[in-house]
Amino acid sequence: MIKLIAGLGNPGAEYAATRHNAGFWFVDALARQTGASLSNQKNFHGYAGRAHIAGHEVWLLQPQTFMNRSGQSVVALARFYKIMPDEILVVHDELDLPPGAVKLKRGGGSGGHNGLKDISAHLTTPEYWRLRLGIGHPRTQLPAGSQQQVVDFVLKPPRKEEQDAIDDAMSRSLDVIDLAVKGDMEKAMMRLHGAGGRSA
Repeated sequence: MIKLIAGLGNPGAEYAATRHNAGFWFVDALARQTGASLSNQKNFHGYAGRAHIAGHEVWLLQPQTFMNRSGQSVVALARFYKIMPDEILVVHDELDLPPGAVKLKRGGGSGGHNGLKDISAHLTTPEYWRLRLGIGHPRTQLPAGSQQQVVDFVLKPPRKEEQDAIDDAMSRSLDVIDLAVKGDMEKAMMRLHGAGGRSA
């Protein structure tokens, strides 16, 4: 079962609408859906709160450490409540999926995502669950780009049509969150990955 859902992003108003904050957007939407309230929890270096999902109590977390130190926040809460890596779902922006695509998976590499890299280092394992929200890649809009182009891309807001597609992917993800929390990951993946054929 999932006991902690951590959405990744950067704190501060200047980052709130940027692609890199898709994980924050998802946790905000989930908090609204469940009536959960997040508050600043200094011990966990982030905004955190309990939500009741599918009859289970689940922690929601938005690390406030900046992206490349996300693991500090995730591990602080997980250790305190004795939550194992395979009971954690990390929600993050994914460059390798187009806007509107979404994929649920367990384990794997970081794909260059600094938040995942830090979480894996702090947990000392990559074997936690990830919900990958596609944001697209600058190479689909620009000539083959440098790392700086990628940074500029993720730290800018999506275009309207991209935002609409990302919002749709989040809505479909929220529809299967009950299954994920209950540990029925196979059914959650089948339903999510089959939705509209957009989450390859």
